[in-house]
Amino acid sequence: QVRLVESGGGLVQPGGSLRLSCAASGFSFSTYVMRWYRQAPGKEREVVAHITSGGIRTSYADSVKGRFTISRDNAKNTVYLQMNNLKPEDTAVYYCKALGFDSWGQGTQVTVSS
Repeated sequence: QVRLVESGGGLVQPGGSLRLSCAASGFSFSTYVMRWYRQAPGKEREVVAHITSGGIRTSYADSVKGRFTISRDNAKNTVYLQMNNLKPEDTAVYYCKALGFDSWGQGTQVTVSS
C-alpha cells in the first residue's frame, strides 16, 4: 500500500524559506519518478517540480524556477522541496506523488504572509 506523508509546511513571511519533506513507503521508491504538486484555494492542483528516479534530472514550473529545488534521498525513501524567496502566491497545500500511482498524501499547508 502506497503511503506518502508530507511535512515541513508552515507560516512564513515573504522572502522566507521552507523545506518540505515527503516520506514514502509501500513501493520501490528508488525506481519511481516523484513530483511535488500544490493546490491553492479555488485553483486546480498543479505540478511544481519533478525529479527522476535516480535524482539526476529535475524540472520545475516556470513560476518557481530559480527559487525551488527538488531533491531526493533514496536511502531514506524521502523527497524534498527546498523553497526560497517565497511569495504570497506560493500559498497552497503542497503534495508529493509517485508517478504511476494514484495515491496522495494529506499534504502540508504553506502560507506566505506578512
